[in-house]
Amino acid sequence: MGELAVVKSEETQKTQVDLETAERFIAEKRIGERIKRLRLKKSMGLVELGKHTGLSASFLSQLETGRVVPTLRNLARIAMVFSKDLSHFFESEPNALFRIHRRKERVRLPQTGVNSPTYYFESLGYMVPDRHMDPYFAEFVPLTKDMEPKAHMHPGFEFLYVLDGDLDLRHGDHACTLEAGDAVYFDASTPHSYQCAGKKAAGAIIVTMHQPPQAQPMPLRAVSPLPAAKPGSGAPVKPGAGDAK
Repeated sequence: MGELAVVKSEETQKTQVDLETAERFIAEKRIGERIKRLRLKKSMGLVELGKHTGLSASFLSQLETGRVVPTLRNLARIAMVFSKDLSHFFESEPNALFRIHRRKERVRLPQTGVNSPTYYFESLGYMVPDRHMDPYFAEFVPLTKDMEPKAHMHPGFEFLYVLDGDLDLRHGDHACTLEAGDAVYFDASTPHSYQCAGKKAAGAIIVTMHQPPQAQPMPLRAVSPLPAAKPGSGAPVKPGAGDAK
């Protein structure tokens, strides 16, 4: 009897540990939050979700807040409502991208390719890996005799918002003067240049947006010419049948 009691005690402890491990696992995966996120994305209330799953609204509320541990059967019911696989609730969620760029940590760089730069810029996104856009703060200094604006071009698009001062912008055949509060969006593959239009420096926020490479057309494969019909065979030969289109 004593040994049997010890075995039962060990089994009970093991069960308790397993339950604690399961609850911790559920909490780490934030399954309740994932259920709520799916429901809100579909603009679905708890009562409506309950009708689809056969679970009560109060029980679903406790699931979402983590007060009860869901069974695989219940998770499967919920997953099917949202056309998700059961693994959706257990996959690791990607970390949300969040980067702060302190002003004191930024580096001020001059315009490249000229002896007398007409503007200086600071990258506002240098700490973001694989970014899809490049934001900058740019300061355009008043022109002197030895300064000459230099046009440049690059793939993608560009957005510019003037913070203060006046700025002359040339884009292809277009030329305009932008004032504080003005904004412009243009195709950056067209040669463009900018310069300070006043006696005081002009500040602007510039965002260059990368353009994904266009899909290359599949090369056409040459069609082998059809063999000519033998004399007397009566088989007609179609003109141009062996030409590649």
